[in-house]
Amino acid sequence: MRAAAFFCKREREHMAETHSAHEAPSGVRIVIDTCADLTPEVAASLDVDILGFPYILDGEEHTDDIWTSITPEEFYDKLRAGSSASTSAVSLGRYLEFFEQCAQEGTPTVYLCFTSALSSSYGTACTAADQVRASYPDFELHVVDNALPCACGELLALEAVRQRAAGLDASQLAAWADEAKTYIHGYFTLDSLDALSAGGRIPPAAAQLSSKLDIKPELSFDLSGALSLIGVNRGRKKALKSLVKSFKENWVPDPSMPVTIVSADAEKDADWLEAAIRKEDGCSDLSIIRGSVGPTIGSHVGPGMVAIIFWGGDRSEKISLSDRIARRVRGGE
Repeated sequence: MRAAAFFCKREREHMAETHSAHEAPSGVRIVIDTCADLTPEVAASLDVDILGFPYILDGEEHTDDIWTSITPEEFYDKLRAGSSASTSAVSLGRYLEFFEQCAQEGTPTVYLCFTSALSSSYGTACTAADQVRASYPDFELHVVDNALPCACGELLALEAVRQRAAGLDASQLAAWADEAKTYIHGYFTLDSLDALSAGGRIPPAAAQLSSKLDIKPELSFDLSGALSLIGVNRGRKKALKSLVKSFKENWVPDPSMPVTIVSADAEKDADWLEAAIRKEDGCSDLSIIRGSVGPTIGSHVGPGMVAIIFWGGDRSEKISLSDRIARRVRGGE
């Protein structure tokens, strides 16, 4: 895995189930970022560059290095004890430095960037890409808004690597990712809305009311990658059962496509969710990737989040007529 100074540096290893797809030499450089919440094992297995997003813990800036310098337990225990956590976007200078390195190497590059609906980094990456292209007009560089929060980006990255090995060039891979992202589904629940409230994403009164009534939300995301509330449940167990229901209603059976279950230091609930999924028809032998929500996303959701992420039907087919008109106005279709 290639890396600049601000990227995670890991030796390349090979996971048995993805060995053949990742062995083939490639003429395309794939770049992702730590907001995709890759597991350390998956990160080590992929021939990609991984940009570490910055986060601030108790006033000190760190770089998300996929749990190398801190463990999930340590991070979330700090939050439970009252530590404050926040995030900042990747700077223009960092993007310029890396993209220029890519241009000097000359390999066509595709960056699958964290959703623009939740971060300004995509816009900054586009600005940097324009500047680098002006200096290196023969360099092929594509910046794709993945429109996917959390470990949804992990599933997109895994399949992008496989499609690269199958022969897609840089422009084809960028076009593939831009369409494939609407087939990735993610549903998650939070133990508390306090972190979202602290980050200004919901009103404090809503978080307080939710806590008093033991309301556990089920959230997903829209086509732009923005979070959306799709239901509420009284109690944690009902919220987890609601995740199973959403999986059953939207999963498209395909044994070649893995499912991801991640949690923010809520492993027992993630264990329950995996066991419940495996009881469903055709799911006993599913390839399920287990992981921890990284500190960048974890700063906003707090401890206790549990999510299930999988490939399903085209989410763009389910949007309302009004939303379709809005997408057309924005140039989305």
